[in-house]
Amino acid sequence: MDQDDPLVATLPAVARLALVYAPAGAREQTLALLALDARLATLIRRSSEPMLAQLRLAWWRESIGHDPASWPQGEPILATLRSWGPTHAEATGLVDAWEALTAPSPLGADAMRAFAEGRGAAAAALARVLGRIGDADAAAQLGRIWGIEDLAMRLGREEERTIAIQLAAEMPGKLPRVGRSLRPLRVLAGLTRRRRLTGSEDGAASPAAMLEALKLGLLGL
Repeated sequence: MDQDDPLVATLPAVARLALVYAPAGAREQTLALLALDARLATLIRRSSEPMLAQLRLAWWRESIGHDPASWPQGEPILATLRSWGPTHAEATGLVDAWEALTAPSPLGADAMRAFAEGRGAAAAALARVLGRIGDADAAAQLGRIWGIEDLAMRLGREEERTIAIQLAAEMPGKLPRVGRSLRPLRVLAGLTRRRRLTGSEDGAASPAAMLEALKLGLLGL
Protein backbone atom coordinates (compact mmCIF):
# COMPACT_ATOMS: atom_id res chain seq x y z
CA MET A 1 0.00 0.00 0.00
CA ASP A 2 1.29 3.45 -0.90
CA GLN A 3 1.35 5.38 2.35
CA ASP A 4 1.93 8.56 0.32
CA ASP A 5 -1.45 8.23 -1.37
CA PRO A 6 -3.32 11.41 -0.31
CA LEU A 7 -6.57 9.49 0.16
CA VAL A 8 -4.91 6.94 2.42
CA ALA A 9 -3.62 9.81 4.52
CA THR A 10 -7.21 10.93 5.21
CA LEU A 11 -8.18 7.59 6.76
CA PRO A 12 -8.36 6.92 10.50
CA ALA A 13 -5.57 4.66 11.74
CA VAL A 14 -7.82 1.60 12.00
CA ALA A 15 -9.04 2.06 8.42
CA ARG A 16 -5.46 2.44 7.16
CA LEU A 17 -4.55 -0.81 8.86
CA ALA A 18 -7.63 -2.54 7.44
CA LEU A 19 -6.69 -1.42 3.93
CA VAL A 20 -3.34 -3.20 4.27
CA TYR A 21 -5.22 -6.50 4.08
CA ALA A 22 -7.01 -5.68 0.82
CA PRO A 23 -5.54 -7.73 -2.07
CA ALA A 24 -4.25 -5.67 -5.00
CA GLY A 25 -7.37 -6.40 -7.02
CA ALA A 26 -9.63 -5.08 -4.25
CA ARG A 27 -7.55 -2.20 -2.94
CA GLU A 28 -8.97 0.69 -4.99
CA GLN A 29 -12.57 -0.40 -4.43
CA THR A 30 -11.98 -0.76 -0.68
CA LEU A 31 -10.17 2.56 -0.52
CA ALA A 32 -13.15 4.23 -2.20
CA LEU A 33 -15.47 3.02 0.55
CA LEU A 34 -13.11 3.92 3.39
CA ALA A 35 -12.19 7.33 2.00
CA LEU A 36 -15.83 8.26 1.38
CA ASP A 37 -16.73 7.23 4.91
CA ALA A 38 -13.87 9.31 6.32
CA ARG A 39 -14.86 12.35 4.25
CA LEU A 40 -18.48 12.15 5.40
CA ALA A 41 -17.37 11.79 9.02
CA THR A 42 -15.34 14.98 8.66
CA LEU A 43 -18.27 16.72 7.00
CA ILE A 44 -20.55 15.88 9.94
CA ARG A 45 -17.93 16.86 12.49
CA ARG A 46 -17.32 20.27 10.88
CA SER A 47 -20.94 21.22 10.22
CA SER A 48 -22.24 23.56 12.89
CA GLU A 49 -25.91 22.94 12.04
CA PRO A 50 -27.73 19.74 11.02
CA MET A 51 -29.28 21.53 8.04
CA LEU A 52 -25.85 22.49 6.73
CA ALA A 53 -24.67 18.90 7.10
CA GLN A 54 -27.75 17.63 5.27
CA LEU A 55 -27.12 20.00 2.37
CA ARG A 56 -23.55 18.81 2.04
CA LEU A 57 -24.62 15.18 2.28
CA ALA A 58 -27.22 15.83 -0.43
CA TRP A 59 -24.42 16.93 -2.77
CA TRP A 60 -22.61 13.66 -2.22
CA ARG A 61 -25.76 11.61 -2.67
CA GLU A 62 -26.63 13.34 -5.94
CA SER A 63 -23.07 13.22 -7.27
CA ILE A 64 -22.61 9.53 -6.51
CA GLY A 65 -25.97 8.72 -8.05
CA HIS A 66 -25.19 10.49 -11.33
CA ASP A 67 -23.37 9.11 -14.34
CA PRO A 68 -19.61 9.24 -13.61
CA ALA A 69 -19.19 11.15 -16.86
CA SER A 70 -20.79 14.11 -15.09
CA TRP A 71 -18.64 13.93 -11.97
CA PRO A 72 -16.49 16.98 -11.25
CA GLN A 73 -12.84 16.67 -12.12
CA GLY A 74 -10.31 16.82 -9.34
CA GLU A 75 -12.36 15.04 -6.65
CA PRO A 76 -10.16 12.09 -5.69
CA ILE A 77 -12.87 10.13 -3.89
CA LEU A 78 -15.15 10.18 -6.91
CA ALA A 79 -12.21 9.29 -9.13
CA THR A 80 -11.50 6.25 -6.96
CA LEU A 81 -15.19 5.35 -6.84
CA ARG A 82 -15.08 4.80 -10.61
CA SER A 83 -13.55 1.44 -9.68
CA TRP A 84 -17.05 0.40 -8.55
CA GLY A 85 -18.22 0.49 -12.15
CA PRO A 86 -22.00 0.41 -12.67
CA THR A 87 -22.53 -0.29 -8.95
CA HIS A 88 -21.14 3.09 -7.88
CA ALA A 89 -24.55 4.46 -6.84
CA GLU A 90 -24.80 1.86 -4.07
CA ALA A 91 -22.10 3.74 -2.17
CA THR A 92 -24.87 6.16 -1.16
CA GLY A 93 -25.51 3.75 1.73
CA LEU A 94 -22.71 5.61 3.49
CA VAL A 95 -24.44 8.93 2.89
CA ASP A 96 -27.61 7.49 4.41
CA ALA A 97 -25.57 6.30 7.38
CA TRP A 98 -24.08 9.68 8.17
CA GLU A 99 -27.34 11.51 7.52
CA ALA A 100 -28.89 9.44 10.31
CA LEU A 101 -26.54 11.21 12.72
CA THR A 102 -28.08 14.59 11.87
CA ALA A 103 -31.21 13.56 13.82
CA PRO A 104 -32.09 15.72 16.85
CA SER A 105 -29.81 15.26 19.83
CA PRO A 106 -29.59 13.16 21.88
CA LEU A 107 -29.51 10.40 19.31
CA GLY A 108 -31.88 7.52 19.87
CA ALA A 109 -31.60 3.84 19.05
CA ASP A 110 -33.42 4.24 15.71
CA ALA A 111 -30.86 6.77 14.43
CA MET A 112 -28.01 4.55 15.56
CA ARG A 113 -29.50 1.51 13.87
CA ALA A 114 -29.95 3.55 10.69
CA PHE A 115 -26.28 4.51 10.81
CA ALA A 116 -25.26 0.87 11.19
CA GLU A 117 -27.62 -0.22 8.40
CA GLY A 118 -26.15 2.37 6.05
CA ARG A 119 -22.62 1.16 6.66
CA GLY A 120 -23.86 -2.39 6.29
CA ALA A 121 -25.50 -1.62 2.95
CA ALA A 122 -22.28 -0.05 1.65
CA ALA A 123 -20.25 -3.06 2.83
CA ALA A 124 -22.65 -5.42 1.04
CA ALA A 125 -22.31 -3.29 -2.08
CA LEU A 126 -18.53 -3.65 -1.88
CA ALA A 127 -18.96 -7.42 -1.77
CA ARG A 128 -20.98 -7.30 -4.98
CA VAL A 129 -18.48 -4.95 -6.62
CA LEU A 130 -15.72 -7.46 -5.86
CA GLY A 131 -17.74 -10.36 -7.23
CA ARG A 132 -18.34 -11.86 -3.77
CA ILE A 133 -22.13 -11.94 -4.02
CA GLY A 134 -22.33 -14.92 -1.69
CA ASP A 135 -20.55 -12.89 0.99
CA ALA A 136 -22.88 -9.89 0.74
CA ASP A 137 -24.94 -10.75 3.83
CA ALA A 138 -21.83 -11.42 5.91
CA ALA A 139 -20.27 -8.18 4.66
CA ALA A 140 -23.41 -6.29 5.66
CA GLN A 141 -23.20 -7.78 9.15
CA LEU A 142 -19.58 -6.69 9.46
CA GLY A 143 -20.54 -3.21 8.31
CA ARG A 144 -23.27 -3.01 10.94
CA ILE A 145 -20.90 -4.17 13.68
CA TRP A 146 -18.33 -1.60 12.54
CA GLY A 147 -21.01 1.08 12.68
CA ILE A 148 -22.46 0.34 16.10
CA GLU A 149 -19.10 -0.31 17.75
CA ASP A 150 -17.79 2.95 16.35
CA LEU A 151 -20.73 4.88 17.80
CA ALA A 152 -20.34 3.18 21.17
CA MET A 153 -16.84 4.61 21.45
CA ARG A 154 -17.29 7.95 19.71
CA LEU A 155 -20.58 9.48 20.82
CA GLY A 156 -20.12 12.38 23.18
CA ARG A 157 -23.16 12.10 25.45
CA GLU A 158 -23.19 9.43 28.12
CA GLU A 159 -26.83 8.53 27.46
CA GLU A 160 -26.04 8.08 23.76
CA ARG A 161 -23.04 5.86 24.47
CA THR A 162 -25.17 3.76 26.81
CA ILE A 163 -27.69 3.09 24.05
CA ALA A 164 -24.94 2.32 21.54
CA ILE A 165 -23.29 -0.13 23.95
CA GLN A 166 -26.64 -1.87 24.42
CA LEU A 167 -27.04 -2.14 20.65
CA ALA A 168 -23.47 -3.43 20.32
CA ALA A 169 -24.29 -6.17 22.83
CA GLU A 170 -27.09 -7.32 20.51
CA MET A 171 -24.68 -7.89 17.63
CA PRO A 172 -23.30 -11.39 16.92
CA GLY A 173 -20.37 -12.18 19.18
CA LYS A 174 -18.49 -14.02 16.46
CA LEU A 175 -17.51 -12.11 13.34
CA PRO A 176 -18.78 -13.73 10.15
CA ARG A 177 -16.19 -15.14 7.78
CA VAL A 178 -15.73 -13.65 4.33
CA GLY A 179 -13.42 -14.15 1.37
CA ARG A 180 -9.96 -12.65 1.41
CA SER A 181 -10.93 -9.61 -0.65
CA LEU A 182 -13.41 -8.55 2.07
CA ARG A 183 -11.23 -9.19 5.10
CA PRO A 184 -10.58 -5.47 5.60
CA LEU A 185 -14.20 -5.36 6.79
CA ARG A 186 -13.39 -7.99 9.44
CA VAL A 187 -10.44 -5.91 10.57
CA LEU A 188 -12.65 -2.83 10.87
CA ALA A 189 -15.34 -4.67 12.79
CA GLY A 190 -12.91 -6.54 15.01
CA LEU A 191 -10.71 -3.59 15.94
CA THR A 192 -13.60 -1.20 16.59
CA ARG A 193 -15.10 -3.84 18.88
CA ARG A 194 -11.74 -4.36 20.59
CA ARG A 195 -11.41 -0.59 21.09
CA ARG A 196 -14.72 -0.48 22.95
CA LEU A 197 -14.13 -3.60 25.06
CA THR A 198 -10.68 -2.49 26.15
CA GLY A 199 -11.65 1.15 26.55
CA SER A 200 -8.47 2.00 24.70
CA GLU A 201 -7.99 4.49 21.89
CA ASP A 202 -4.80 2.81 20.70
CA GLY A 203 -6.72 1.71 17.61
CA ALA A 204 -4.09 0.29 15.29
CA ALA A 205 -1.06 1.39 17.30
CA SER A 206 -0.51 -1.28 19.93
CA PRO A 207 1.15 -4.66 19.34
CA ALA A 208 -2.05 -6.37 20.53
CA ALA A 209 -4.10 -4.48 17.94
CA MET A 210 -1.62 -5.36 15.22
CA LEU A 211 -1.81 -9.03 16.20
CA GLU A 212 -5.62 -8.92 16.18
CA ALA A 213 -5.57 -7.35 12.71
CA LEU A 214 -3.21 -10.07 11.51
CA LYS A 215 -5.56 -12.79 12.74
CA LEU A 216 -8.63 -11.15 11.22
CA GLY A 217 -7.12 -9.90 7.99
CA LEU A 218 -4.51 -12.42 6.97
CA LEU A 219 -5.52 -15.63 8.67
CA GLY A 220 -9.26 -15.00 8.61
CA LEU A 221 -9.65 -16.21 12.22
